[in-house]
Amino acid sequence: MKRWLANKMGDAGSAANMDPFYRDVIRVIRAIPRGKVSSYGQVAALAGRPRAARQVAWLLHSSSDKERLPWHRVIGSSGRISLKRGRGFAEQKKRLEKEGVRVSRLGAVDLDRHLWEPAPDVGHPSSSLSARNLKKLERYFRDRL
Repeated sequence: MKRWLANKMGDAGSAANMDPFYRDVIRVIRAIPRGKVSSYGQVAALAGRPRAARQVAWLLHSSSDKERLPWHRVIGSSGRISLKRGRGFAEQKKRLEKEGVRVSRLGAVDLDRHLWEPAPDVGHPSSSLSARNLKKLERYFRDRL
């Protein structure tokens, strides 16, 4: 998996050689404002691949520091912090709370209050969140929430 990700990221992860999907994922994650959260699946959908949540997780795992990504703003589709205790849970909870996001002791976030609703220009450049892609995104979240 690491070799596959390295190939997708290009030479040393440089933006010029990076896979367009990963470049779009980075752009979407950087657009999540303070005090809001997004799910791995929502990020993947906005980057043009609605079923690529695991690739988003791998990108965050491997490149958050290097790309200075606000990784803590990305949570599971259930509305909970996905990281395990002792493996980043407390750090993510602390960072979210510092931004005003209420997080339960079990890691649940009130999505009615804190789920990011991106502007239409945030989506994948080739789709610009077209009506078709917006419907896919709505179905994705309706099925999971």
